[in-house]
Amino acid sequence: MDIDYYEILEVSKDCNGAELKKSYRKLAMQYHPDRNQGDSEAEEMFKQVNEAYQVLSDDNKRATYDRYGKDGLNGGGGFSGGGNMDDIMDMFNSMFGGRSSGGFGGFGGFEQSAKRSSSKYPLDFEIRYTLEFQEAVFGCDKEIEVTYKDACVACDGTGAEGGKLKKCTTCNGRGQVVMKQGFMSFAQTCPTCHGEGEVAEKKCSSCNGKAYTEKKEKVTIQIPAGIDSGNRLRVKGHGNSSKDGNRGDLYVTFAVKEDNHFIRNGNDIYIEVPIFFTQAILGGKVNIPSLNGELELELKKGTEDKKQFVFAGEGVADVHSGRKGRLVAQVEIKYPTKLSDEQKELLVKLQNSFGVKGEPHKTSFASCFDRVKGWFE
Repeated sequence: MDIDYYEILEVSKDCNGAELKKSYRKLAMQYHPDRNQGDSEAEEMFKQVNEAYQVLSDDNKRATYDRYGKDGLNGGGGFSGGGNMDDIMDMFNSMFGGRSSGGFGGFGGFEQSAKRSSSKYPLDFEIRYTLEFQEAVFGCDKEIEVTYKDACVACDGTGAEGGKLKKCTTCNGRGQVVMKQGFMSFAQTCPTCHGEGEVAEKKCSSCNGKAYTEKKEKVTIQIPAGIDSGNRLRVKGHGNSSKDGNRGDLYVTFAVKEDNHFIRNGNDIYIEVPIFFTQAILGGKVNIPSLNGELELELKKGTEDKKQFVFAGEGVADVHSGRKGRLVAQVEIKYPTKLSDEQKELLVKLQNSFGVKGEPHKTSFASCFDRVKGWFE
């Protein structure tokens, strides 16, 4: 049994056009594939909502449906590409910006699509740049060389010899083609003209039809303190250049090298502090390096291995707020690997002075040794 179109759109049978459109917009947003990826039920509801609106938004089809139901629609109400189809496309342009989307290939306008960018290539572009550890922590100015696209003068940025273009026969100059699947229709960028609506009669010999030439320039960028790997900086007006002279933006994504001693985790800095075992036993003060010089670390007697000491405000400045993170110093106890005869004798004397003789662990485990022996008798 088919679900009633009015029920699908959650409107009454005497609703007016404004009420119908309002409900359709709400439901189309709710069930759009971009917002429900992998949800087959939402996908089916999206199809039903569009089918119902395509019929009920057309006065003639609505009258036929009201009198005869779906059987009277001669083909079940698939998109016909008429005025109400344009209405649907306009609506999706306003809701989703006329962009391409996943799932259903996106909805774009028809004549609206002809009002496209005058450039045949993106005006913004991105590069990756590697910084030294200290450059990222403290910030710096860097002069970098970039290669950007500039509209070909010979063809006026069209990619066509002498700037001569002709209407694309694939899309008839609209920049988009409509593909149909069942009762659904999809507006997609024309594969021949790539949305331009026009194609070159002959490729420009100067740029080989690319519509641009490449130029190099040096740009000085101010890198704020606290920048980290993966952060992106926008450099306004240093992107690609269009044929009317407008420049897009350059985006720089950073990678930060590691340091030999400091380890960075967000805005916190970690450093491993090697301590000789006698220092750990006796305690005392040691000086450790920090991002801004030296800090004094006070060891308690009997400091354990991997013990951490935290210094607030001694880390990296947050790139947005400027608030500094922590410096975390972690103790690593070092033991001698080679001993002279004299050192061995001294250590034995030290051990004996604590009343520890021979193999003290045997005293601790005496009962356990006896119990284990009994397992094999």
